[in-house]
Amino acid sequence: MSNPDVSPHQALIQLMVLVSASDSDMTDQELATMTQAVVHLPAFADYDLDDMAAVAEACAILLADDDGVEKVLDTVRDQLPTAFYDTAYALACRVAAVDGELTQEELQLLEMIRHELRIDRLTAAGIERGVAALYRRSEEG
Repeated sequence: MSNPDVSPHQALIQLMVLVSASDSDMTDQELATMTQAVVHLPAFADYDLDDMAAVAEACAILLADDDGVEKVLDTVRDQLPTAFYDTAYALACRVAAVDGELTQEELQLLEMIRHELRIDRLTAAGIERGVAALYRRSEEG
């Protein structure tokens, strides 16, 4: 069940929190990535950063429910304009990739997000490749 009181900005933040929480550990790197996205990306141009902590906390409480993941995904799908579905997926990939390795939980969640937002495989691969290139470490080269 979607929450109609959630704005598109809040839905994007909820999705990033969901990905960060998927492995039961929200790292400082993930939090910094989410904050940087809200501060710098055009999708958040008119969003008040001061509201981010409350949105993240409310999402964490929601995720404690048995069906919390489904509620967040439903809200993201229903509250975001479809033109922002690929943006949402890119943000999810960034949060998952920032710590240098993808856990099985993160990979499964990204697959659920792709399915929920109807991101076609070619688009998803392009986003994933771009994010991987951004987060490649020098010792990998």
